Amino acid sequence: METSKTTLMQNERKVKNWIIAISVIIPVAVAVLLFMPAKVDVGSDWVYFLPHLNAVINSAATIALIFGLVFIKKKNIPFHKASMTVAFVLGAIFLVSYVIYHGAAESTSFGGEGWIRPVYYGLLISHILFAAIALFPILFAYYYGYTDQREKHRKLVKFAYPIWLYVTITGVVVYLMISPYYIH
Repeated sequence: METSKTTLMQNERKVKNWIIAISVIIPVAVAVLLFMPAKVDVGSDWVYFLPHLNAVINSAATIALIFGLVFIKKKNIPFHKASMTVAFVLGAIFLVSYVIYHGAAESTSFGGEGWIRPVYYGLLISHILFAAIALFPILFAYYYGYTDQREKHRKLVKFAYPIWLYVTITGVVVYLMISPYYIH
């Protein structure tokens, strides 16, 4: 019994180190991609479809997150786990797509004027800030749920869930606001 507990603690330490590393590396990589002087040539314009795909992915992730909440409120743990896993996988696909797009395409400037401009930038800035910090609590919350550490999971999702939901919703809203200004 003591050996399995020691092994579990060693594995958890490794997982936590990976979560911390991923939570730092991804936002740094995204920042580098956004501000690098030259974009990667991917050979065609197919990457310009990715923002549209990303909005669909974020919309689906939002729906999965809401279903996850509904299922856990009804104490339907298997469906809750399935919904949250769908949201988690969609988030991972989104990150890959987002990194590819921003590595290959120039950022689009928002062309709105008047009162909508500060609304857009307020949403965009809050979205970026929360997205940058969201990965850390989301990965830990998912890990604790996956390993059935329910008390740790419950404590963390009080923060992780609203941040994650806010990021997916504002991602779609920001996309809808800037999409008329896409060149391709």
